[in-house]
Amino acid sequence: MRNEVCQLLGEAVASLKKENVISEPEDVPIQIERSRNADHGDFASNLAMVLAKRAGLKPRELAEKICAALPKSPVIDRTEIAGPGFINIFLAPDAYHDLPDQIRVSGARYGTSGIGAGHRVMVEFVSANPTGPLHVGHGRGAAYGDALARVLRAAGFDAVSEYYINDAGRQMDILALSVWLRYLELCGETFSFPSAAYQGDYIFDIAATLHREAAGEYRTEAETLLNELPEGDDARLDSLIVRAKSLLGAQGFGRVHRLARDTLVEEIRSDLLQFGVEYQTWFSEQSLIDSGAVQGAVDELKEHTVLYQNDGAWWFRTTDFGDEKDRVVLRANGNHTYFATDIAYHQDKLRRQFDRVINIWGADHHGYIKRVKASMSALGLNPDLLTVLLVQFAALYRAGEKVSMSTRSGEFVTLRELREEVGRDAARFFYALRKPDQHMDFDLDLAKSQSSDNPVYYVQYAHARICSVFRQLADKNIAVDLSKANAELLVEARESDLLQKLSIYPEVVESAARNYEPHQVAYYVRELANDFHTYYNAHPFIAAEDDLRLARLSLIDATRIVLANALALLGVNAPERM
Repeated sequence: MRNEVCQLLGEAVASLKKENVISEPEDVPIQIERSRNADHGDFASNLAMVLAKRAGLKPRELAEKICAALPKSPVIDRTEIAGPGFINIFLAPDAYHDLPDQIRVSGARYGTSGIGAGHRVMVEFVSANPTGPLHVGHGRGAAYGDALARVLRAAGFDAVSEYYINDAGRQMDILALSVWLRYLELCGETFSFPSAAYQGDYIFDIAATLHREAAGEYRTEAETLLNELPEGDDARLDSLIVRAKSLLGAQGFGRVHRLARDTLVEEIRSDLLQFGVEYQTWFSEQSLIDSGAVQGAVDELKEHTVLYQNDGAWWFRTTDFGDEKDRVVLRANGNHTYFATDIAYHQDKLRRQFDRVINIWGADHHGYIKRVKASMSALGLNPDLLTVLLVQFAALYRAGEKVSMSTRSGEFVTLRELREEVGRDAARFFYALRKPDQHMDFDLDLAKSQSSDNPVYYVQYAHARICSVFRQLADKNIAVDLSKANAELLVEARESDLLQKLSIYPEVVESAARNYEPHQVAYYVRELANDFHTYYNAHPFIAAEDDLRLARLSLIDATRIVLANALALLGVNAPERM
């Protein structure tokens, strides 16, 4: 409906241009807003105030001319001019009568649009280090990123979702070391396991696999390994990594490293698939190093004279680009920093011809944005093509008690455990209901409850309830041909409310895509479910007169379709029975 009204206003402006009432320069986009107060109509537009200067008229005078130039249409009943020149638009009583049929014919396509046609967008999200299973904090980023990609596709964008595998660097070396140390324990060695190494049961599982495959091939006496280690957790770990690489050799340490990485990446992939998240591409950080892309990016920065050497390390002068301090890209020992690989990664992203790249990061990465954009500027790339969206951590509560999470200690609730406890649908819907940059407390007890207080149950029940109506009709052998429904019979206030709510859905999808806010869809579908339940409880369907029954069935079937479409954008199922 919004598009139809915009088109009519556009035709009115075009008519005034032909009459030389409005000068001819570039077209001004027609902007209308849904009115919050029904007394002010269905839509309001500031078009007259935007064009008044070009017309040489006061806004109210131009508003009168625009209203007079509006083509006759069955959509608009009347217009009013308010305030300094707002145009309030009142729709005709039968403006929505074709809507149920349109939705039924469109089916899963209803709500989609082409506003993003021709634009390639990458959405990179989760990208957790493969040093342990995904936990409930990662789940929030997964639910948000996947829903955003789905919403963008619904709006016509060519949206590619990507997982960046951080499979290089110190944390991966610590992971490999942790697995090897547990393997030594399985070989019969006894020692005090480092507190700063990875502690979870999954480390034992990977070590057990190594022990089954290699037997005692990589066994080393603990005394040899642990003798005369330096003080401090980090120093001890770094020393142990050096010794492990020396004792195992490149081939042996590489085998442990690959086993740990491949096992955990496959677990992550499986967990995400079970969570309804499927990526188009998985991109390896190590591939950037192996291909020479990281060294190439560093060399290019050197050529642009934005790097300088200090104490043997190469520093990027990010302060010239607004960062709070300069950053190391190449350590004195010749190793690249994480920042160096990120520089190469973002250079690679834009070389893949994306019109926009979207990174979904944890809120603790806020300070990282400036330096990444600085590197893009230094390499001659447009930093405005990068959008970074931040996701706050999710705190999990069970029986009113907060559950602590720590990857190193292994004391965390995995995404898999969350899914198994509350279900994929509840988890994804709960994550979607809050703006990603807002703190979130995830209430497990509420997510599992089967009541109207549980938002996902409330919405899914609306869909199942509609399906139940049609099953009851089939059981009673009542034939239903929705193509013959007469929507003019839908005159009750709650029917008008429901029709209007259904008409808004395409606008919600477009707004969610433009603003990267899939939570708008979650808010909308909850309101739609509320409008349906209110209608269902107030008016009969099966027991109504034949023609009225058919009209009402057409309305609730359209509601069923929109509920299913909206839930699909959030990665949530629309069950037919509950």
